[in-house]
Amino acid sequence: MFYRGLNLIIISLALSFFGLSAQAETPKEALWPTLKVAYFGDKTIREKADDLLVIEAPKRAEDAAIVPISVKSLQSQTATKHIKNIHIVIDNNPEPYSANFHLSPDLGIIDISTRMRIDQYTFVRAIAEMNDGSLHMVSRFVKASGGCSAPAGKDAAAALARLGKMQIRMRKPTVGKPVQAQMIVSHPNYNGLQFDQKSRQYIRAHYVKNIHISYNDKPLIVVDTGISVSEDPSIRFTFTPSEQGVLKADVKDSKEQHFSLQKEI
Repeated sequence: MFYRGLNLIIISLALSFFGLSAQAETPKEALWPTLKVAYFGDKTIREKADDLLVIEAPKRAEDAAIVPISVKSLQSQTATKHIKNIHIVIDNNPEPYSANFHLSPDLGIIDISTRMRIDQYTFVRAIAEMNDGSLHMVSRFVKASGGCSAPAGKDAAAALARLGKMQIRMRKPTVGKPVQAQMIVSHPNYNGLQFDQKSRQYIRAHYVKNIHISYNDKPLIVVDTGISVSEDPSIRFTFTPSEQGVLKADVKDSKEQHFSLQKEI
């Protein structure tokens, strides 16, 4: 993901300032002003853009390692006016810049859900980048802690055995009508912060970097992801098939392994 080098500098400074142990309470000094400059430079971001976007996340997460986050647009995508990117920033995570959803105007409706790890109490932000370059933000405060270092749900052998297994779930679609689909890939998404009790060492990072979802070879959603995405990455979205065809998902991870699945409609 872009700005990774700058990210590491910010992370190091943040860890030095706040201490290495994760705290459930929000850090006293807000990181957002620094993150805004790091990721968006001197660009203006319109805050509380509730007329454009809605972000949904639990106020208090049941499981900090699997926190559902949804972003919906209140305006339809058109060729002349559309959201081309949605940036997800989780302020107090070790790597705050968490995902970038590159979106096609062919989606028509933006209704996207995924699952994230959250390390401590934090604001979760969705920043919409329009095709005219303007930026619009909504945010949600989530109470969660320890999600980034939480042990994986499966043991290493089970995770390796299922690595790359994929599913595309959806109701029976009708050409010309919106339908919800979900892409899931089996992947431990180790972020380098999880501790293996058996080896007494940290598990090396191995995570999904990119998810490319297309219909009839035309991109619908391309997601650049990082270490904040939960185990077994999932993307739920809505699209309108304009004709019969093939919905395809391609996944690439940090070890340059590729996985793919398609579904005929």
